[in-house]
Amino acid sequence: MKIIYITAGAAGMYCGSCLRDNALAAEMMRQGHQVTLVPIYTPTRTDEKNVSQERVFFGGISVYLEQHSALFRHTPWLVDKLWDAKFALKLAAKNSLPVDPRFLGEMTVSMLKGEDGFQRKEMQKLVHWLKSETAPDLINLPNTLLIGLARPLREALHKPVACTLQGEDFFLEGLRQPYKSEALNLIRANLEYVDAFIAVSDYYAAFMADYLGLPANKIHTVPLGINLEGHRMREANSSAVFTVGYFARVAPEKGLHILAAAYKKMRDRDDAPKARLEAAGYLAPEHQDYLQGIEQQMQAWGLADEFHYRGALDKAGKIEFLHTLDVLSVPTTYVDPKGMFLFEAMANGIPVVQPRHGAFPEIITKTSGGLLVEPGDTDALAASLLAIWKDRARAEELGQNGFYGVRKYYSAERMTARAVEAYASLLKAQQ
Repeated sequence: MKIIYITAGAAGMYCGSCLRDNALAAEMMRQGHQVTLVPIYTPTRTDEKNVSQERVFFGGISVYLEQHSALFRHTPWLVDKLWDAKFALKLAAKNSLPVDPRFLGEMTVSMLKGEDGFQRKEMQKLVHWLKSETAPDLINLPNTLLIGLARPLREALHKPVACTLQGEDFFLEGLRQPYKSEALNLIRANLEYVDAFIAVSDYYAAFMADYLGLPANKIHTVPLGINLEGHRMREANSSAVFTVGYFARVAPEKGLHILAAAYKKMRDRDDAPKARLEAAGYLAPEHQDYLQGIEQQMQAWGLADEFHYRGALDKAGKIEFLHTLDVLSVPTTYVDPKGMFLFEAMANGIPVVQPRHGAFPEIITKTSGGLLVEPGDTDALAASLLAIWKDRARAEELGQNGFYGVRKYYSAERMTARAVEAYASLLKAQQ
């Protein structure tokens, strides 16, 4: 099977979608399929071997310049190479490329217009390159925010187009009006040009069917999976200090402030153990004040010495960090369709405590690797964290369940097998 797989770079941050796309492409390649992983906007950042190609299409600088100046919509392609170079894109991603949907409404709408948008020239570059390559069996788009590419690519290559569904509603809901409504209308107008949709969880398949009006017969669920290399069962903790952990992007919607509040309530109990709250994950410049606010709150509670932020970590550092934890919780305020951090924690035998929404119930039900609490209920979260500490046998059981459950249901191999099955079904339907 030969696939052109488009993936969207996330301006220098570790991104769950980038990690997922890279893991899937790498495993498909290992199994003998021909996959070309094509970055859009910026180079992708992963914590494993990056299998994406060097060239980046719709370079973030070009997209921005063409959005704001008619001049750059007509510059020669040779000139564009100056700011489409990987070095320039990495530098821009590190320093200035915006990712907040509140400020990207016009650009989002323009991209969704495809050939009628300001980035028409970038579309032409992509189509020109694809025509120079050996024809693929299919093209896979990374999310519906790029569905404006579906019709032009389908017509240029005469090949079916698939589109992954992996959390883009959060971005869409963050757009300001009238751009949110315009974006949703453009997405719905382009649904007919996509031959199959690939959802990352059963929850998200059902949600997006309703949210966008997707026909159920076009949706395939391909649950997330991770590369398990390096992940291992942690040693039993004999420490008298209970370590509560958080590993995810540090942003309000991920809920570190909720975990801090629950931690405080747990520590206020007479039967609370000595404890610490450890956090790690990518911190964007715009969220530094958010983290500082949590640090100040912990200090006001007299718990400053018990809270530590360990920064963004590579895979080895992530595994080492997870092995210091007794429990992990990322109490998101939004309804998360993925929860990749759960797989990473459970792959190392760490029990988890999560809000009962999004993909979390199906993940924890399948693996039996953690506990569920009502979203936003800091009392319930505090009680469940404390229960993990008090019942060591139960905590050990949850950790074991998660360890084996991830290997059974959420490995990269299993994700790939399901993806290949979905793609084969799509290609068979095209015959």
